[in-house]
Amino acid sequence: MNDQTPYDMLGGEAGVQQLVERFYDAMESETQASHIRAMHAKSLRASREKLFLFLSGWLGGPDLYVQKYGHPMLRRRHMPFAIGKQERDQWMHCMRKALDDMPIDAQLKARLEQAFLATADHMRNQPEHTEDGRLKIFPGR
Repeated sequence: MNDQTPYDMLGGEAGVQQLVERFYDAMESETQASHIRAMHAKSLRASREKLFLFLSGWLGGPDLYVQKYGHPMLRRRHMPFAIGKQERDQWMHCMRKALDDMPIDAQLKARLEQAFLATADHMRNQPEHTEDGRLKIFPGR
């Protein structure tokens, strides 16, 4: 039985750091991510650090974020930002690009993409409207 965590399968600390760097590099360079890029500080240094610390524990490695900041409370920490389908999709665009650039097994990539999508979707805090203007609150949840 393989009891390696996604953290291990990504290459441990160096692999997670590489994923985070590629993610934020995509956010800075991809025009499709301009809206979420604008939601961040001018410098992404702190965001890069926090995502690395969070992903370390989330992926099964050392719980660095909790040690430094306490429980992540992801949804609460993201509430000040208007996050709808567009923001989720732009975030996922960057993460898919980062995952595509990683030298990882296709099965691991698919598992991570699914987990990232579920988490990104959970961060949504903005309602949607149907084509005829009716309110559609968080479909799929």
